[in-house]
Amino acid sequence: MKKSSVGIIDPWGSTEIESYERLLEEFGIQPLEGVADKLPHKPSFIRRKIIFGHRDFERIVDAINNKQPFAVMSGIKPSGPLHIGHILTIREMIFFQKMGGTVFYCIADIEAYEDNGIPFEESEQIAVDNLADALALGLDPARAYIYRQSKENDVKDLAFIFARSVTLSTIEAIYGARHMGLYMSALVQAGDILLPQLKRFGGPKPTLVPVGIDQDPHIRLCRDLAHKFREKYGFVLPSATYHKIIRGLDGSPKMSKRNPMSYFTLTEDVESISYKLRNAFTGGRPTAKEQKELGGEPERCPIFDLYKFFFIEDDEKLLEIYMKCRNGETLCGEDKAFAVEVVTSFIKEHQRRKHSLIDKSRAILGLD
Repeated sequence: MKKSSVGIIDPWGSTEIESYERLLEEFGIQPLEGVADKLPHKPSFIRRKIIFGHRDFERIVDAINNKQPFAVMSGIKPSGPLHIGHILTIREMIFFQKMGGTVFYCIADIEAYEDNGIPFEESEQIAVDNLADALALGLDPARAYIYRQSKENDVKDLAFIFARSVTLSTIEAIYGARHMGLYMSALVQAGDILLPQLKRFGGPKPTLVPVGIDQDPHIRLCRDLAHKFREKYGFVLPSATYHKIIRGLDGSPKMSKRNPMSYFTLTEDVESISYKLRNAFTGGRPTAKEQKELGGEPERCPIFDLYKFFFIEDDEKLLEIYMKCRNGETLCGEDKAFAVEVVTSFIKEHQRRKHSLIDKSRAILGLD
């Protein structure tokens, strides 16, 4: 697993973040505190500093407060069912859509092919499932442009145009030594991010890209390209917000498909999810006696992370859970039982909504 301290973050692998504060300094990311206070409403992922940094977020805040056009650009690589960690980016996208942004939702099938070797015929079926998840979570397709990379000619054209201004040494400095297909997919992603600013979509406008910190290399490359092509296209440098990476249920720094016990998907049966939650790593002590005497450590507990990131919206309730763990009032078995109840209830309702939206997802992607 690569460490963040070496100066290269791997957006296609597993980068262990040793210090978010160090990343702010090392890569010139600004802390979100202050500028976020100017938003008319702060959701839990901002209040709790899960989103911790930004680039030029002031542009987006000004657009929101002045009711001016802006875009929110995000997407999903169709490499399999969405896992619980994907919810955060989708919720961010939906929040800014409700704040007045037009969503550009990309099905990153080119990246799925280059990074995972998934044929386009297979990824388009995965995309139906992924998009249905986003719709079930609240994405409004009437205020969104939803597309597949492989079918969006403007994105691919931009990638080839951008390629003339990127040297091998520059792209290696950002991503390290990778095969050319991944470098090309990075240029395609730059095309995705700047697509909302083309004339067919109303011309240059502030564009927000909500991402996990592991995706910052794509943001840096794209901002550099936007600067180089500003005279030709009038690009506004894209803005970004960065959220923390949720740790795996097994206690690992990041949920990973390499270990099925570290995560669960939105399509998984509730019995499997319950099993994983009951067997998850916790911040508890080795024995009940020590837990009651010393208290637990919710700061390093994946179960508490699930509450904080996704499942407990009320801040007072979250603080109550935190303090009962810290004071030793709650044992890990009791807490896991509560987590099973909360999480499986959410999953059941989500799957019910999603099932009713599969046909709509297929229609949006032109697969009727």
